Amino acid sequence: VHCRSSGINAEYGGPVVTVYVYKDAEWAETVKLVDETSPYGLTGSIFCRDRSILHETHKALRHSAGNIYFNDKSTGSVVGQQPFGGSRASGTNDKAVSLNLIGKWTSPQAIKETLVPLTTHTYPYMDQ
Repeated sequence: VHCRSSGINAEYGGPVVTVYVYKDAEWAETVKLVDETSPYGLTGSIFCRDRSILHETHKALRHSAGNIYFNDKSTGSVVGQQPFGGSRASGTNDKAVSLNLIGKWTSPQAIKETLVPLTTHTYPYMDQ
């Protein structure tokens, strides 16, 4: 399996959702595809109900994005509170505006997990 869709292997400047449908039996191959298809790695999300699979997937993709979100949308970085920076061709993963600038010499990754299922894609301020 190799996906040449620009939604998977290109970098865009706005929130973009790419969906890749795979068979359960192809899960490990699909995780490898996600890790190897794109040279970019700004941010990403893993949605999964099985916590062991969630953590196994994160372990396999730990270097694939600067920030990883567990069961949450990937547009939720809070400036000044959550360090942010891309990895691979998306940046140097420095985690700007953070005390974690030691990240220049390591590769930290911020993780945000939502334990309550999402009911909407909007934020409260959007209702105003």
